[in-house]
Amino acid sequence: MLAGAGAGATALALAACQSGPRAKPTPAADRSDGDPTVRWANWAAYIDEDDDGNYPTLQAFTEATGISVDYQVAVDDNNTYYGKVKDQLALGQDIGSDTVCLTDWMVARWIRFGYTQELDHGNMPNLANLNPALRDPDFDPGRTYSVPWQGGFGGICWNKEAIPGGITRVSDLWDPSLKGRVGVLSEMRDTMGCIMQDLGTDIAGDWGDDEFTAAIDVFREQVDRGQVRNIKGNAYLEDLKSGDTLAAICWSGDITVINAEAGDKWEFALPAGGGTLWNDNFLVPVGSPRKSNAERLIDFYYQPEIAAEVAAWVNYITPVEGAKEAAMAIDPELAENQLIFPNADTLEQAHVFRGLTAREEQKYQTQFQSILLGV
Repeated sequence: MLAGAGAGATALALAACQSGPRAKPTPAADRSDGDPTVRWANWAAYIDEDDDGNYPTLQAFTEATGISVDYQVAVDDNNTYYGKVKDQLALGQDIGSDTVCLTDWMVARWIRFGYTQELDHGNMPNLANLNPALRDPDFDPGRTYSVPWQGGFGGICWNKEAIPGGITRVSDLWDPSLKGRVGVLSEMRDTMGCIMQDLGTDIAGDWGDDEFTAAIDVFREQVDRGQVRNIKGNAYLEDLKSGDTLAAICWSGDITVINAEAGDKWEFALPAGGGTLWNDNFLVPVGSPRKSNAERLIDFYYQPEIAAEVAAWVNYITPVEGAKEAAMAIDPELAENQLIFPNADTLEQAHVFRGLTAREEQKYQTQFQSILLGV
């Protein structure tokens, strides 16, 4: 279960949470004017794609700007990606990408360590379309260093043919009939967040070691007795497709994508106890020499029509105001999809994992990673 990656992630989690001053690297000089290219590292199944493997909105961006895009499906898990690039970031070196999309808590780490470049909002006039609720997060007031890409839910999914009655809550994954056929995410906040809420804890509220320990004990028990088959990042989708796993803690939009690719076999739901809610964000690594090109790319995706086109494919929550109205022109049913344009009732069923102190981050991540290592 990702033993090698887990070991590296444990080490980097410890290193990332150490206190004390550290020198911040110097941002690279911008060479965008003489180099019309941009490299974008992202997660799997996270942009519109046609039957030939092309990315229509990226092609439209190149046609509109003359900037060619090297799109890299390079992120499987926040921690494992960070483990690959953290040494280069610390030295201010180019990591091979000009913009990367990572989750809120990891973006907060990059900003804290000085691993991101300050964004020029003058190059991104369409940022006026950013949802007001996302404009001033505590980890990046005023969106100085980051801009939302997509948001989504962590919840549960199942193979409808193998489990025709479906499941309704996380504890249903522990049914003996599913022994050895359950997958969970290597993202601690999603897996533990769903388990904690199944036990009655509001992950956005005031909780501490006792509540986390109760949930980690449940998780460890299910791994030790063989109920959980795999603990993975985006690669969990392959286990669903192959039938190695029949049910999982998963991410919302992914299930729509694999249903389109491999037949309508799976169902996603926010569990009865509550799911998780998160955002992934663009940032420009400190060593990127093409910051202006990255900013033009980000700005392009803040056009409502473009945002709606992406949303129609990825089925995640778009941060762009006006995208819902644009989606109506594509498909009225799309505009009512609660996984893309959730209403208040849907949002009440999911919560953001509260911010952790450095001590909590180190302790909880280490406990979680120890289970990935089979300890």
